[in-house]
Amino acid sequence: MKRFVICAAMMAAAMWLGGCERGQAPVRFHPQGQPQTLGEWHVLSSDGKHLTLNQGVEPYALNTALFSDYAHKLRTIWMPPGTTAKYSATEAFEFPVGTIISKTFYYPRGEGGAVLRVAEQAGESLDGLDLSKVRLIETRLLVRRQDGWIALPYVWNEAQTDATLARAGDVVPLDMHTPDASAKLSFAYMVPDENQCAGCHSTNNTTRELHPIGPKARHLNRDDPWHAGQNQLTRMVALGRLDGLPAAGVPQNARLDDATASVERRARAYLDVNCGHCHSQVGPADTSGLWLDAGTDDTRRLGLCKPPVAAGQGTGDHLFDIVPGKPDDSILLYRMSSLDPGAMMPEVGRATVHEEGVAVVRDWIAAWLGSCSDDGAHVAMR
Repeated sequence: MKRFVICAAMMAAAMWLGGCERGQAPVRFHPQGQPQTLGEWHVLSSDGKHLTLNQGVEPYALNTALFSDYAHKLRTIWMPPGTTAKYSATEAFEFPVGTIISKTFYYPRGEGGAVLRVAEQAGESLDGLDLSKVRLIETRLLVRRQDGWIALPYVWNEAQTDATLARAGDVVPLDMHTPDASAKLSFAYMVPDENQCAGCHSTNNTTRELHPIGPKARHLNRDDPWHAGQNQLTRMVALGRLDGLPAAGVPQNARLDDATASVERRARAYLDVNCGHCHSQVGPADTSGLWLDAGTDDTRRLGLCKPPVAAGQGTGDHLFDIVPGKPDDSILLYRMSSLDPGAMMPEVGRATVHEEGVAVVRDWIAAWLGSCSDDGAHVAMR
């Protein structure tokens, strides 16, 4: 009997750690080096049929997400047991050393090896991902080490059993169409290299340190798709994963697909998450004078009748970033709609145009009143 009790206790402990014989080994934080396969981290595991999350790996969703060629994304956070993140009203939360943030890009499967252009469904990744229904493309890790964050891109193999480090990036040819095949597109999905990952995540142009972009209060303040009736932030507190959440006044971005929200809130949320990490007072595009983050209220900084810092290919021969009431005369919309490498914005991370995002920004600009004088002054409508 004593022997049985000891074995049972050992088994229970192993299961609590997520490392029983038939389950996954515990998540492994690598304080140094660049593991060559995603499997070495034990954050996610796949047997080629199902992608599962390890013990303590929590999924999360954003109000409005960064556009990546219509890819769906399974986002997760793992923190060492007993540690917590610190709340910030405006910046990414301060995560402890050992934190591993993952983002897995995937598409619903279509006919003949094609992928589908459809909206992500609530509960789609509730129990991980059924690989008979989706195709994994890549998983990106942000890892918080003692000296700061590092970014590591991993590309999934054809068998969908593991992903390999792609320091130089990769190109994945895809055929994408809508379920009714009314719209079809062949394009090259670009997996960013390490420098491109750093280019987006170096959100402060002075320090050049990498930081997460999505895990901010305004993006996470929403219902939890995996736990009905719970807010993601209050759930993090309840799990002991977040300190300092105030009882009220937590900022919240609108959702792009929320028809009840104003066009302005939806457009600002979209520009914030897609552009604001670069186009801010301290970001890599600070010298452009075009600041699109959520904290900017100055309409001139938002682009109203603002001439570009540098003319040329990126302007499409337009004179101002935003011309009120005239989206087709606005540089901002031109660059969002372009696939020209010398003009498109964002510069990396997409090979297609986000039609829904462009439509919301178009409606936002169309609703602005007034006009621009030749010298760039905003002339208010009388």
